[in-house]
Amino acid sequence: MAIISTAGLARTFQTRNGPVEAVRGIDLTVRPGEILGFLGPNGAGKTTTLRMLTTLLPPTGGAATVAGHDLVKDPAAVRAKIGYVAQSGGVDPSETVRDELVVQGRLYRLSRSEAVARAEELARDLGLVDVLDRKTAALSGGQRRRLDIAMGLAHRPEVLFLDEPTTGLDPGSRADLWELVRRLRDAHGTTVFLTTHYLDEADALSDRLVIVDRGAVVAEGAPAALKAEHGCTTLQDAFLAITGRGPAPVDTAPVAV
Repeated sequence: MAIISTAGLARTFQTRNGPVEAVRGIDLTVRPGEILGFLGPNGAGKTTTLRMLTTLLPPTGGAATVAGHDLVKDPAAVRAKIGYVAQSGGVDPSETVRDELVVQGRLYRLSRSEAVARAEELARDLGLVDVLDRKTAALSGGQRRRLDIAMGLAHRPEVLFLDEPTTGLDPGSRADLWELVRRLRDAHGTTVFLTTHYLDEADALSDRLVIVDRGAVVAEGAPAALKAEHGCTTLQDAFLAITGRGPAPVDTAPVAV
């Protein structure tokens, strides 16, 4: 059974110059406990698709279910089952790590005692115990990103959406987050929907890749299968062969797999 399923999912924006089809009918299936890499060049429609799947933007066509709930008919139920970690994060720099985690738990209707216990559990799991009482403004980039992910996990979601989770991090912090994502899948069975411009990251982490371009799916499969299909040794070369254009330029500092 799919934990994410879309059929003809579409989004058209009305502009002064006429309608713009940002997403032109996405058919997508994600299995429970899978790490799915969702890739595409700038303007491909991946951000719009992500915003629809996380209920931040209503679709204008097609249908989708996420964690067993209809995206349009029951968005509140979808939100209860998913975690979303935006690229920019969302922590309050004037609050402590502990307070941020407790408040997040309370927003998901945990009791005060449950929220406190969950905050401490997440701190242990994500290596934040030593900074629980530190203001978030004083965290390193890697610590802040782990806190972002911890907040997305406060209510034990079935699906975690990660939008460019390691952009701007040093190689060591990137490697730590890669290990965390794998642990979420292996230890907790969490489904991870990952967008990234780091193709080495997508190659190392993803069980399966979906590549979109100009609002539609143009390729999907395991990283090794996509590389073999296009006679490439790197995912970068396969991506270029599939789309004819590259992802946004990023710092591609090497990270140990």
